[in-house]
Amino acid sequence: MTGKVFLIGAGPGDPELMTVKAVRHLKAADCVVYDRLVSNDIIAMARPDAKMIFVGKSPKCHTVPQDRINEILVEEAKAGRNVARLKGGDPLIFGRGSEEAAHLADHGVEVEYVPGITAAQGAATVTGVPLTHRGLATGVQYVTGHRQADKVLDLDWKRLADPDTTLVVYMGVANIGQIAVGLMTEGLPAATPVMAISRVTAADEERMVSSLATIAQDTRDAGLRAPTLFIIGRVVSLYDSVTQNPAVQVALHA
Repeated sequence: MTGKVFLIGAGPGDPELMTVKAVRHLKAADCVVYDRLVSNDIIAMARPDAKMIFVGKSPKCHTVPQDRINEILVEEAKAGRNVARLKGGDPLIFGRGSEEAAHLADHGVEVEYVPGITAAQGAATVTGVPLTHRGLATGVQYVTGHRQADKVLDLDWKRLADPDTTLVVYMGVANIGQIAVGLMTEGLPAATPVMAISRVTAADEERMVSSLATIAQDTRDAGLRAPTLFIIGRVVSLYDSVTQNPAVQVALHA
């Protein structure tokens, strides 16, 4: 009898930010297929007898190609196992969850999504910097900072360079210089504040505040490593006022 695959968002790192549903399906799974960004504390929630399969990727190092990951999920489900496919953040926000779901459906395997808190939301909660704020940002845009197989990062810079929205860049540590130039070329002021957060919500989280003009050099000088998230926009100007207000409780790792 074919098993079922649960595409589970494990959240940005802190186990306490997982949903009740995500934890329930993880603890019940016969097999757990997990990414590099899933913390050890979350992996430890799996059943002691569950089959554990690591399929993590890092920049320029895909030890398990996506096609093979798709095959593994089908193989495990066809073997009669219920599979927890653990992904950092949310499986439908730069998580390739829909690609895996399509492959599974093509092979007759039932799929269920379990949403997770994405890194941008995690960053907002631990820094106190909102993604939208009246008078500063009326909307938010999420964008990936890299292209598959190192293709040219050809984004719609004009659309992204909107001073009235917050821009969140995922996976952009290698290309943040190009991103900053693209935005400034389309008119976003060089003084626009930028926050960089590495390993959001993890115990070893690092963060810094810079500007669009200096973020590339500051990122290199700080030695920030992937995964690093960038929040670009006027909302970042609230960071100091939030962290200095004793009435506002935020997790200050940095």
